[in-house]
Amino acid sequence: MNETLYNYTLHLADNALILAQRNSEWCGHGPVLEQDIAITNISLDLIGQARSLYQYAAELSNNIFSSTTGARTATEDTLAYLREGRAYKNCLLVEQPNGDWAQTILRQFFFSTCQFFLYQRLQRSADSTLAAIAEKSLKEVTYHVRWSSEWVIRLGDGTEESRNRLLNALDDLWPFTGEMFTPAGYETDAVNLGFGVDVKAIKPLWEQRVNEIFAEATLSSPITGSEGVWMQSGGKEGVHTEQLGFILAEMQSMQRTFPGCEW
Repeated sequence: MNETLYNYTLHLADNALILAQRNSEWCGHGPVLEQDIAITNISLDLIGQARSLYQYAAELSNNIFSSTTGARTATEDTLAYLREGRAYKNCLLVEQPNGDWAQTILRQFFFSTCQFFLYQRLQRSADSTLAAIAEKSLKEVTYHVRWSSEWVIRLGDGTEESRNRLLNALDDLWPFTGEMFTPAGYETDAVNLGFGVDVKAIKPLWEQRVNEIFAEATLSSPITGSEGVWMQSGGKEGVHTEQLGFILAEMQSMQRTFPGCEW
């Protein structure tokens, strides 16, 4: 059970950290000051979530490892900065490039909407630590969904340029959405053990929300007629796009150059 809980917690942490790193690339480059601050604050929210989850994952890792060797070596920093790409369990969507503002917004909307419904249910987890993290994080994620939803509507129902940019972003990102609702082995085990969330069960809720926002944005539903679209997968099991390598090279450079450095 501890190993399943560790992998499940690590998956949630990696999702939050990698998307936070991507969003942080907008700091100082947002289209206007208010939105520059907004996307930066969302990055900080996600880093806060990742920290809580990594701290718990480190505790679980040390308990597993020390049971055989007596050593306790994992910390939130080693989990974030000293793992190789294949050890990361984030879904592929969050590691996709920022592209333009429309692509960043749509990526945030797709992920945050899924995360919202996941954390709603995770509050009832049999694991009290995961439940507490989900309860605290849900307040932040609620804002992330509202903020990104408003931007999807604004871009879709705006100018011809903004509408086309959002549609181009949809073409790029849609094939990465299916993985969010395709459970990895540890997710299935976590559900069976009572502390995980069945991602298949939240897919209809996610689709309904996507349909509602796209309708307000005067756009056709991306779900209608998408049954034959090939969905990318593998991130949850450590098989990533080349994009993750670029993210880790930047994110981990300080810790790998000066091992053990602290703020």
